[in-house]
Amino acid sequence: MSEIHGNKGGNNGGDDITVVHLMRHGEVENPTGVLYGRLPGYHLSELGRKMAERVAEHLAPRDITYVVASPLERAQETATPIAKAHGLDLATDERLIEAENVFQGKTFGVGDGALRRPGNWKHVLNPFRPSWGEPYVDQVVRMMGALNAAKDKARGHEAVLVSHQLPIWIVRSYVERRRLWHDPRRRQCTLASLTTFTYRGDRIVSVGYSEPARDLVPAHLRAGAKPTKGQSKAFGA
Repeated sequence: MSEIHGNKGGNNGGDDITVVHLMRHGEVENPTGVLYGRLPGYHLSELGRKMAERVAEHLAPRDITYVVASPLERAQETATPIAKAHGLDLATDERLIEAENVFQGKTFGVGDGALRRPGNWKHVLNPFRPSWGEPYVDQVVRMMGALNAAKDKARGHEAVLVSHQLPIWIVRSYVERRRLWHDPRRRQCTLASLTTFTYRGDRIVSVGYSEPARDLVPAHLRAGAKPTKGQSKAFGA
């Protein structure tokens, strides 16, 4: 767990402690291996549902009073057992949605994917913005808005927000004062993981990370794993 020093959040709102868990959804049924992005119709696989149930069991003893998810099916299905375990209605926040990506609906790669087409090369020229999708700064703005809204909803208690790998990693990088452009292979945000922000009043004072369903995650999809031939991590967003 990392401590955050000097993170300003406006009015301190007192000394109450609020915990906001930002969860990545479980595994998705995606037999063709496309980058599904914001496309509708992508649901959790059987394994993904087990991941969601595992995290619901892990969080059952916690003082959770608010559960909210991205509008995409895979996030809604991941959040549902958590909300059910606490007798809560599941809320939806559009700000938690996956990052926009020009390659959605396509396989992504040099030898067998979208990068075979020279017309797509213009989209990968600037990794700092990035040129292939939603600017990192825009992701920070909407994700911080969602985090702070959840903190206000659950003030003095805990909240769970279900989102997607890239927006989770970007907002964590912002809070921990790292550069936003990065190597996607180095994201610490595996399937069904929890990135936990602790607020004192309106100020984030620490960030933690845990993997309650780690034993269910295929080895090549775990945080820090190197992709092996025929097992790309690119579409597991």
